[in-house]
Amino acid sequence: MELLQTDKFYIFNKGENSLWCNRKTGQFEAKTCWDLASAENPTCLGIVQLLLGKLQIHPDLSSRLVLVSGARKVGRLSEGQNVYCITRVVFLPLSSPPDTELNLQQCKKHANHPGGPAGERKLGLPFSDLQQKVALSKTFGTIRSVTSSIKSATVSAAASAAGQGSKIRRETRDKERYERRVLDELSKMFNDSDSFYYSTDTDLTSSLQRQSDPEYDAALPLWRRAEDDYFWNKHLLGDLIEQNNPNLDVWIVPVIQGFVQTESVPLETAPTTPDGSQKSQQDEYSLTLISRRSRHRAGTRYKRRGVDEEGRVANYVETEQIVSYSHHRVAFVQVRGSVPVFWSQPGYKYRPPPRLDKDPTETATAFGKHFDVEVKRHGHVSCVSLVEQSGKEKVIADAFLNNILTLDSPSLTFVTFDFHEYCRGMRYENVSVLLEGIEELITKMLYCWVDKEGTICRQNGVFRINCIDCLDRTNVVQTAIAKSVLESQFVKLGMIPPEHPLPPACRSILQVMWANNGDTISKQYAGTSALKGDFTRTGERRFAGMMKDGMNSANRYYMNRFKDAYRQATIDHLLGNPVTEDIMNLEASGEEEESSMTPEHVKHVIDDCKKLLVPDAETILGAWGLIDADPSTGDPDQIDMDIILVLTRDSYYVAQYDEEADQILHYERVSLIDLEKIEMGPHTCQAMFKQSRPHQCIRFNYLVDGQGGYFHMLRSMNIRFFNNMAIPIKSDEETVESVKAIGETFEVACQMMGCDVMLVTGKLEKKRSRRRNQLANFLNPLASLTKTSPDTLKTAGSRAFTNVTSGLARLNPMSTLRLKRPTSVTGHQPSAKFYLQVKTRN
Repeated sequence: MELLQTDKFYIFNKGENSLWCNRKTGQFEAKTCWDLASAENPTCLGIVQLLLGKLQIHPDLSSRLVLVSGARKVGRLSEGQNVYCITRVVFLPLSSPPDTELNLQQCKKHANHPGGPAGERKLGLPFSDLQQKVALSKTFGTIRSVTSSIKSATVSAAASAAGQGSKIRRETRDKERYERRVLDELSKMFNDSDSFYYSTDTDLTSSLQRQSDPEYDAALPLWRRAEDDYFWNKHLLGDLIEQNNPNLDVWIVPVIQGFVQTESVPLETAPTTPDGSQKSQQDEYSLTLISRRSRHRAGTRYKRRGVDEEGRVANYVETEQIVSYSHHRVAFVQVRGSVPVFWSQPGYKYRPPPRLDKDPTETATAFGKHFDVEVKRHGHVSCVSLVEQSGKEKVIADAFLNNILTLDSPSLTFVTFDFHEYCRGMRYENVSVLLEGIEELITKMLYCWVDKEGTICRQNGVFRINCIDCLDRTNVVQTAIAKSVLESQFVKLGMIPPEHPLPPACRSILQVMWANNGDTISKQYAGTSALKGDFTRTGERRFAGMMKDGMNSANRYYMNRFKDAYRQATIDHLLGNPVTEDIMNLEASGEEEESSMTPEHVKHVIDDCKKLLVPDAETILGAWGLIDADPSTGDPDQIDMDIILVLTRDSYYVAQYDEEADQILHYERVSLIDLEKIEMGPHTCQAMFKQSRPHQCIRFNYLVDGQGGYFHMLRSMNIRFFNNMAIPIKSDEETVESVKAIGETFEVACQMMGCDVMLVTGKLEKKRSRRRNQLANFLNPLASLTKTSPDTLKTAGSRAFTNVTSGLARLNPMSTLRLKRPTSVTGHQPSAKFYLQVKTRN
């Protein structure tokens, strides 16, 4: 579909239908393609595949349209319906220009619009003019933002000395940083995981058996007959659904999270149909695996465990295996889900022990609700628990069994199989012991069988498999059950003789599909591929697979320790759930204070800064990415690098880095001869989110024209580099060591210069640095620009804002009482220099 833009609307055009989204109110309206004639000066931005919906991360920030810009065709189901995997999404803000280039596929219709040269994307306006207009609009938007910010700073400086304007700016910056983090996690979820699927032809949310029910109305639009539990973008499409307008039905396409794979498999024997006749024309069949993750109690491994008050469990996934042969379709459904009691695994230990969270009465109520829904949906439920019967998992195993006995339902069968005990020593073939024990259950359960005349038989019940995580052990057992059922289906369809195993080609493809399914489900919940995947994939357990499992297990710990809180918040935003308390208090607790910068990015910025400031790389003794801790200019809540410190043999450089502009704004050079004293120790400064807690800082005291009172005060970020390797800083002790290493490096450099510099440790005295007269450095940025491009105009505006607000801060009357103004620069060149970096872009 085409995406068009006007000053007031974003317009989606598909065939005879168009959808108009008001950029001011966010309201949607269904129109026809002929209504485009009334649009004022529309611009075609490109092609998108699907509208996922509308998302707002924070009430104070603009809503964004979530659009599918890339999709990969997974295959065709038995009746020719296409299924697609989402490979790329973009986020289009309603009230402002896009943050980054959308990089949408070019619309051929408007690229070759008659009446203009090739490359036009504007209806009646050349694309080059369009680019200028969009860029100009961004420029004026930036200027308006700068003007507004300057006003805010002026009012703040005049109103009080408490820095209310600075606080507001910090709050806005924190909201925007949080939004960027959530959008980045959303991008990873959709772009990197192959986890979201859709079809405009068939209902992916419903099993074959549900679609064959008489109550199922296939004439309804997809979203009106979708299974609510698996409709993952329902919240994003809420504005369209609430209108209940049939004209909007074409724009509402359900998306599932889970897994879809379909493969064509050649027959290896002369097949016979179920009535006994030979079938020679059909030489292949299709094998399809569909997993649907529930959107209720969805989340990450250690943030979502057990059951909620409504009886919904974490990591609930329905997996359907479908065989299509001739006009026959047979399907078998299994489910997995967390043990339905209130339990959790708190803390950040490696494999923390589980614990029960609520009393037996509350647990029994939620337990009963869960199985009421399961029995109503599937019929008889056969629970197979693979949890260890001893050790850390025993508390969960006992709770499950006790609640089963208390419920005492004739609709439930409970089987325990201590997977690790039976399969100890990599003997995973012992899963056959379980299959022998539940053989009668498998036979009685049957499966769904449909042909062109209707339903032949139905699946009577479901297997509910679980371990602690419902990932690795669960996937091995589900694969074994699916293989057993498939053998009986093949016999009934006349594809293999009785008592014969599956053909090698089928067995190999089946194992690979289930291994892929296990990996995908595991990545969604735990952040890594499934363990024991080599056995699922090949039928053998190997040493290399054990080594890979060790790495994945450690990676799961890392995901829990450093990533899960933001991933959970992202999922909550996507599904419209309240954001959990732990993410709202993340800054205060310090449990997951993680920079939005990657170690690679930090390293590249430092390397670029060294090349920019010091042409002779051999003179560089060290370089560090740090945070400004100056009481006047620093932000106590800052966690991203904003200062780059470079030490050479005769001087050091302090460069200010702007993360948003991704460039060095200005830098100062100080000769080591003028370095007077180096102080290291804790310094307490009032923070916005955190309670007042000390930061470990380093303060370089230096002279300007022989006069003291000047210093640079810096603190460590949460990563450091050792032997060119990024190392996370996880404790206060490591922060102290990081700062100490910088101070000792400076001490050695000064000794090489023959300078006597004091190195002092202890709590830092509260004081302010003297300020040099920088009026001479207030350059007119526009005068230095060789080309007034929108990018350079934006950079100039941002720089002008920084300079003016800094100047306004110096006009604070309270400051004049505390600080003595530095004397004017004398005729000789000072050894400490201030540079304003004016960078032009071609």
